[in-house]
Amino acid sequence: MKKTDLNGTEIEKVPAKHFLLMMKMLFFLLITTTLFSVAHAAQQKKTLSGTIADSSGEPLVGASIVEKGTTNGTLTNLNGMFSLQVEENAVIQVSYIGYLAQEINTAGRTSVNITLQEDTRSLEEVVVVGYGTQKKANLTGAVDQVGDDVFNGRPMPNVTQGLQGVIPNLAISLADGKPSRSASYQIRGTTSIGQGGSALVMIDGVEGDPAMLNPNDIASISILKDASSAAIYGARGAFGVVLITTKNPEKGHTSVTYSGSVVMKSPTQVPDMVTDANLYATMFVEAYSSYYDYARTPSTFHKAVPYNADWHKEMANRPPGSGKPEVEIGPNGNYQYFANNNWYDMLYKDRSFGNEHNIAIQGGTDRADFILSARYYTQDGVFRYNSDDYSMMNLRAKGSAQIFDWLKVENNVAITQSNYFNPLTVADGNVWYGLESEAEPMSPMFNPDGTLTMAAAYSVGDMWYGKSGINSKKMLVHNTTSFTASFWDDAFRLRGDISFRNPYNRETTKRVPVPYSPAPGVTAYLGSSTNDFGEANTSTNYMATNIYGEYENTFAGAHYFKGMLGFNYEQSIINSIFTRRNGLIFVDVNNINLTNGSGITINASHEKWRIAGGFFRFNYGFKDRYLLEVNGRLDGSTKFPVDQQWGFFPSISAGWRLSEEPFWNLDNIFSDVKLRASYGSLGVGNIASYTFQELFTISTMNRLIQETRNQKTSVPPVLPDGLTWETSTTANLGLDFGVLDGRLRFTGDIYTRKTNDMFAVGIDLPAIFGATPPKGNYADMKTNGWEITLSWRDDYKLANKPFSYDVRVTLADYTSKIVKYTNPEMELGGYWDARVNYYEGMTLGEIWGYETEGFFTSDEDVANHASQKLYYASNSGKWLPGDIKFKDLNNDEVIDYGTNKVNDSGDRKIIGNTTPRYTYSFNLGANWNNIFISAFLQGVGKQDWWPGTDNALFWGQYNRPYNNIPKSMLGNIWSEDNPDAYFPRYRGYVALQSSRELAVTQTRYLQNVAYIRLKNLQVGYNLPKNLVSSVRMQNARIYMSAENLWGWSPLYKITKNFDFGSIYGTDIEQANAVSSSGIANGSQVYNYPIMKSISFGVSVTF
Repeated sequence: MKKTDLNGTEIEKVPAKHFLLMMKMLFFLLITTTLFSVAHAAQQKKTLSGTIADSSGEPLVGASIVEKGTTNGTLTNLNGMFSLQVEENAVIQVSYIGYLAQEINTAGRTSVNITLQEDTRSLEEVVVVGYGTQKKANLTGAVDQVGDDVFNGRPMPNVTQGLQGVIPNLAISLADGKPSRSASYQIRGTTSIGQGGSALVMIDGVEGDPAMLNPNDIASISILKDASSAAIYGARGAFGVVLITTKNPEKGHTSVTYSGSVVMKSPTQVPDMVTDANLYATMFVEAYSSYYDYARTPSTFHKAVPYNADWHKEMANRPPGSGKPEVEIGPNGNYQYFANNNWYDMLYKDRSFGNEHNIAIQGGTDRADFILSARYYTQDGVFRYNSDDYSMMNLRAKGSAQIFDWLKVENNVAITQSNYFNPLTVADGNVWYGLESEAEPMSPMFNPDGTLTMAAAYSVGDMWYGKSGINSKKMLVHNTTSFTASFWDDAFRLRGDISFRNPYNRETTKRVPVPYSPAPGVTAYLGSSTNDFGEANTSTNYMATNIYGEYENTFAGAHYFKGMLGFNYEQSIINSIFTRRNGLIFVDVNNINLTNGSGITINASHEKWRIAGGFFRFNYGFKDRYLLEVNGRLDGSTKFPVDQQWGFFPSISAGWRLSEEPFWNLDNIFSDVKLRASYGSLGVGNIASYTFQELFTISTMNRLIQETRNQKTSVPPVLPDGLTWETSTTANLGLDFGVLDGRLRFTGDIYTRKTNDMFAVGIDLPAIFGATPPKGNYADMKTNGWEITLSWRDDYKLANKPFSYDVRVTLADYTSKIVKYTNPEMELGGYWDARVNYYEGMTLGEIWGYETEGFFTSDEDVANHASQKLYYASNSGKWLPGDIKFKDLNNDEVIDYGTNKVNDSGDRKIIGNTTPRYTYSFNLGANWNNIFISAFLQGVGKQDWWPGTDNALFWGQYNRPYNNIPKSMLGNIWSEDNPDAYFPRYRGYVALQSSRELAVTQTRYLQNVAYIRLKNLQVGYNLPKNLVSSVRMQNARIYMSAENLWGWSPLYKITKNFDFGSIYGTDIEQANAVSSSGIANGSQVYNYPIMKSISFGVSVTF
C-alpha cells in the first residue's frame, strides 16, 4: 500500500538505492587505492638513515618517521636511530609526543640528524570561556572542552545525541529516541528543586537550541561548571553554561569539503511478547479468576474480543502455524478471531534508512575570509504505517573583513528548518498503550473483507488508516553582526555584537475517527469525539547585544594582567496561538476552514521579558606560577518585582602552577602541575515572567447556561511576598598534571554547591485562609560531588609502521541533600504532592518502600505473619501462598506506613535512589597505516528505578489480565512446583493501583538500571595523500560508524522489553494530543524506541 501524508500526497522512498549507490562508490575508491598503491611501489627507492634527539642531545626513543603522503614509516630505536626505504625526493614527517613535529625534504640526502623542540602548545591551547578565550594553562575555574572529533563521521538528527556521556557530570536527559527530541542539560546535578531549569546553552555567544544546529558546523564545546567560570553570565549561569562555537574559515587557500553517508536504523529493543493465543488465553483466565479468589470466570478479554470456554477450546486446536483460518463468523454473526499475532512486528519496520549530505566551502586571506556550509539530513520513520519521517536542512554563512588594520567586522547567519510527522492513535493517544490494552494476539489486523478489527483500530490499524497525526515544522533564522577594534598593538580590544534570533514553530494536528468492523457489513468508529483539526503557531523575537572592552599586557616580564568590562542586554517576545475545531468535512482535511463543528477552542499567550547586566573579569598571573581571577555580574530582570530586580553575583578563583616553581625537580615524572580553587555565587532567575503579578484565567465553561457555553474567570492566586533571586554558591578545588612527558594527563575536581532561597510551596495555612499557600523563597539544598578525567596518548611501531593510540576515561559522582524545606512535620506523602515530596535532610532521589521478605509459603505462614490488611492481593483482601510477604520492620504485627512521616514511617524505609551515580565513559582511538578506529562507551554505575503502576511492558498480566505477556516472564512465575520464581502467584490487577501488592513500592521489584553502552564505534580509512592529490583532492576518507550498537544493564536479567535509556516517561506528544490517554503516572515506558544505527560514509576535500 502506498504511504501518504496528511494532505493525501503520495510519498515514495527508495533508501535502498541510495545505500547501493554509496556501496558502489566505496568499492570504486578501494579498487582505485589498490591500483595506485601497486604503481607507487614500483618507483625508485633509497635508504634514508639518521638520528632524532631533543634539544639537549638526548636520543628520543620511539619517535615516528613517516614518508609524507604514504603509510611508509618507522620508529627510532633505543639510540634514537632509524633507517627507512623512501622515494628519491621524499619528504619525511617526524613526530614525538610532547614535541613539535617537523617535515624534512630528503632530496639528494641519504642521512639526516634531527633535533625536536619541546611542544608547549598544550599549555598554549586556547579554551573558550564566557566572552572570550583563555590559555588552558591559565585556567583557574572548572572548564571542560571537546572538539569537533566528537561529531566527525557520526550522522545524527541533532547535537544532543552526540554529546551524551562525553563530558563528566554533564547529564543530558532524552525522554526517548525521537529524532526531533530536544533535551535538558544538567551540569553537576540538579541546581534547584524550586523553579528547576537547565544549563544555559550559548551558540556563538547567543542563547540557542542545539537540536537545531548542524553538528558538522561545530568547532568546540566548552562546559563552564563552577561559579567562577559561569559567573560572567550571572543569573542565567546558575545551572552551568554550555558554549558551542562554530567553525571559522581556514585562511590562505580555498577548499571545498563534501561528506555524505547512508544510515540504517532499528530499535535497540523491541518488546518480545507471547504470540501463542492459546497460552495467552490460559494465562489470562488464571490472572483474572485468581484476583477474584477463583470465584469468577471472564466473559470478555476487554473491549475488543469476547471470551468463552468453547472459543478457548477451539483456540487450543489452532496453534501457531496450524494453517487454519484466523477469522470465522460466530453464532451471533460477529467475527471470531483465532490468530497468533505479533503486533510489534506490524508496528515497526525491520529497518529504516536515512542519509546525510554536507558541503562546506571556505577560504580567505589576511584581509577577508568566509565559510559557507549546508546540510541536508533525512530519516525514514520507524513505524511500518503512517511513518514518522523526519528531515532537517541547515545553512550557515560566516565571514569577516579587516576594514582597517585596527577594525575587523564579522557576520554569522544561520537558517534551519526541520519537519517531523508524528502519527497518532485517537483511541488512547499512545500506540504502545493501545497495543498493551487491546491488541491481544488472537486478533488479526484485518477481517476477511479488508476492514480493520477493533483491536487493530485501537493500535496499529489506526496508523495503517493513516489519517491522524501531528505535522511539525520548526524554522530558525539567526544573525549576529560583530566588530573588534584593536588599539595599542592589540593590548586593548573593544568588541561588540548584536544578534537577532527568530524561531517559528507551526504544528497542525488532525484526529480522525477510525473505522472498524465487528461483523460483516457493519462499520463502527473509534475516537468519534476527536473528529477535529487544530493548528498551533509560536513565534519568538529575540534580540541580544553585547559591548565589552578588554586590556591585556605583561609588565616587567613577570606580571600578566588581563581585564574585561562589558554590558549585555537581551529581550524576548513570545507569542503563541492555538485553534481547534471539530467536524471535519472529509477525512483528508488540511485546513481548519474545512471544518464545520460547534466545538471551537482558541487559546493564546504572550510573554515578554528583558534582562540587562554589567559584567567584568580580571586576570592576574605572576611568572606563570600564581594565577588569580575575579568575575562579577550585576544582573537585572523584569521577571521580579521592581524592588527585587537587581542582583550582584561575584566569584574569585586562583591557581598555583607548582611545576613552574624553581624548586620543582620532578619534571621527568610530573609536569604541568596546577592546583586550582574557586568560590562564587550565581542567581537563579528563571521564574515565570509574571509570577509577581495577579493573573486572571479566562476560559470556556463546561456547562451550558441558557444553551450557551459562556466564558468564566477565576480568582488569581495569592502573590508571594518579597520574591527574590534563588542563589547558588559553589566552592571548587581542582588538580591538573601530566605524567611521562605528557602522555598521561589528569584533571580532577571536587566541589560543594549550596542553593539558597529556592522557590517552593509555602507552609500549610488554616482552611479559613481560603486559597492555596503562595510560593516563595523557602528552601535550601546542598550538593557535593567530584569528577576526574584521565587521558593517555602514545605511539610505537607495529609491523614496521607507526601505530598511535589514545585513551580517555571520565568518572563523576554527586549527591544532593535538602537543607531547608517547608515541611516541618517531615511528611513523606506521595509523588503527586510537591509539598511533601521533600523534607529537611532528604537525599534527592530517595525511593521509599517496603522490604520484601519473600512469598507466603502456606496458610499457616499467612496466619502467623503481621497483618497486611492495608494492601490487597485479591479483591477480597485474602492472602494465599505465593503472594507477597512484606517484612515487619518495627515488629508491631501490622504492615503499614505509620503516620507517613520520616520519624514514623512504619515499615517503610529508604530502599533506593533514582539519581544516576558514578557516571563514566571510555573513549578509545587508534591509527595505523591510514586505518583509524575509535570506540566510545558510556554508562552509569548505580541507579534505581521503580517500574510504577500501569506498566504492562514490565508487569504483563499482573497489571491487567488482558495485557500482553512478556516472554521473559514465562517460567519465572510462582507455583507450588516453582516456589523460587521471581514473580508471585499469578494474579491480574495487582500492579494497577497503589493499594495492591505489586503496586506497592518494595525491594524485590526495585530495578537496578545501571548500564554500559557502546555509544559509538567507527572504523575508516584515509586514502594516501599522494594518491588523492593526483585527482586534485586534499584528502579523502571512507568510514563505517555505528551508534548504540550494544548495551547491557542488570535490568535485562528481568526484561528486555524496553531500553534502559527510556524508562522515565511516555511519548508526551501522543499523550497530549488525546487527553484521555489512560496513562496512570510518569514511570511508564510507552514511548518512542531508542535507535541503533550503522552508517557508511565518504568525506572528500578539494
